[in-house]
Amino acid sequence: MERTYNKLVRDNIPDIIISNEETPVTRILNDEEYKKALEEKLYEEYEEVLSAGGTERCEELADMVEVIRALAKLENKSLEDIISLAEDKRAKRGGFDDRIYLEKVIEK
Repeated sequence: MERTYNKLVRDNIPDIIISNEETPVTRILNDEEYKKALEEKLYEEYEEVLSAGGTERCEELADMVEVIRALAKLENKSLEDIISLAEDKRAKRGGFDDRIYLEKVIEK
């Protein structure tokens, strides 16, 4: 029996599959394929975050952070660089703590 995935997986997944006495069929992506696969993975993780709750939601958020880390690396940045940018933005524009929902703006 075969299960088809056709998606980017974490580095240790092939070894985990082997330890389950199964055979992974893998290939290494080129730069363009890797970027596209990361973007698809980010969307996959986004959907999983939305459908999860509680502790499971935190696990999915952690997966999303790992994808963001890899995307940042493609831009020659670290996760810490991205967090620093987020903190700068937060200092200038605020966060989402006050739960403000902008309905509209009335022009003068």
